[in-house]
Amino acid sequence: MPDTSLQPADVETLTRLEESLWQTETRYDPVLMDQLFADDFLEFGRSGRVYTREDLILPASAKRPIDMRLPLPRLRFTLIDTNSVLVTYVSEVRRESGEVERANRSSIWSRHNGAWKLRFHQGTPIQTPADT
Repeated sequence: MPDTSLQPADVETLTRLEESLWQTETRYDPVLMDQLFADDFLEFGRSGRVYTREDLILPASAKRPIDMRLPLPRLRFTLIDTNSVLVTYVSEVRRESGEVERANRSSIWSRHNGAWKLRFHQGTPIQTPADT
């Protein structure tokens, strides 16, 4: 029977890569983001907007602080196949107003030529009692 577990080194790498999307120093590094986003990358954003790879490779000049809770809360990994992993977690971002926006997040990462590439991401707002 084939091994269907994710190797610890892959968990460590995928954690680092997912968190790099939320850290100012790495998120605004267009060379790194070009390496991470797959050619066919697609995102359904928390806002409902659809983003492509080109939308999300930002120039260093767009840099702004990201006040994100790290490590990522409820981080989980589900092996889809030997080269694909579903990563899920909750994002908590503090805006300049002080408001904390929370969302359920999911990413699909695929290994291609030995490197992990982000293929898909989705953010779904978490309703708070005040929102309902």
